[in-house]
Amino acid sequence: MRRLIARARALRQRGVLGINQRNGWFVLPLNPRRHYPRVDDKLRTKMLAQAAGIPTPALLGVISYHHELRDLPALLAARESFVLKPARGSQGNGIVVVTGVDAQGYRKSSGARLGAVALRQHVSNMISGVFSLRGDVDSCLIEARVILHPAFHEIARYGIPDIRVVVYKGLPVMAMARLPTAASDGRANLHQGAIGAGIAIRSGRLTHAAVHNQAVTHHVDTQAPIVGFTVPQWDDVLALAVRAAEMSGLGYLGVDVVVDATHGPQLLELNARPGLAIQIANNAGLLPRLRRADRVPPAALATWSDRLQAARELF
Repeated sequence: MRRLIARARALRQRGVLGINQRNGWFVLPLNPRRHYPRVDDKLRTKMLAQAAGIPTPALLGVISYHHELRDLPALLAARESFVLKPARGSQGNGIVVVTGVDAQGYRKSSGARLGAVALRQHVSNMISGVFSLRGDVDSCLIEARVILHPAFHEIARYGIPDIRVVVYKGLPVMAMARLPTAASDGRANLHQGAIGAGIAIRSGRLTHAAVHNQAVTHHVDTQAPIVGFTVPQWDDVLALAVRAAEMSGLGYLGVDVVVDATHGPQLLELNARPGLAIQIANNAGLLPRLRRADRVPPAALATWSDRLQAARELF
């Protein structure tokens, strides 16, 4: 018991935000329930982003009903690469990234193959709600595949990394890169073995990294150094995150961004209840940053460029 108390005290002293604090102090007061559909449904998020001029991966098709599965071969016929994604999924579950098609089937980013029947069954499971947030019926989004930015080649060889930015009252307060590994099957999912790497808001430089809560300095598969790497087009990533947060109507959220080799930063999805592992990735607690943000006068945050400047000065 003493050990648990000492550990809790140490976490509190470091300003680590817990799940009950996150929900009670930030999510519930700042995120109106009426706006949750904007972030919980990726199709709706994409439509809102397009209306706001925020770039997202191109939508190639949607399968919402089982009778539409007969249209799947035609939708995919001319596609050498694409992504299948549940509209109301969470934690990357159910996402399939196809990087090529050959006689053996659809090749995933990890190198594994899916036959046509297995792919159809996966989409059927998706729209049945197997991967959805609450088990409800769902839709399958077919999106253009994001092409790996060459700067990431050595630290994200097995898939596409994404960048999570926590935005609080319009200010980006903490960020991390999620780097796919062979263990994560090429997905940027920390629970499945991807690497979380903290990013300095001011510079876009990776400052600390961890996989399954264990600190690392190099990629577990390629041995390429992670700490010291600078995220390409970092200013554009932050600007997109701030604009997307404003579009959402939420005061505390996670904004997930990818950097495409051709199109640059694109909005991937939004999260009204962003996870807390970002603190492990940064080796720092969120609470001190949130309290610092509270001290910024609202008048100093009138525009999104004001918010970016304030974030660089604070964090």
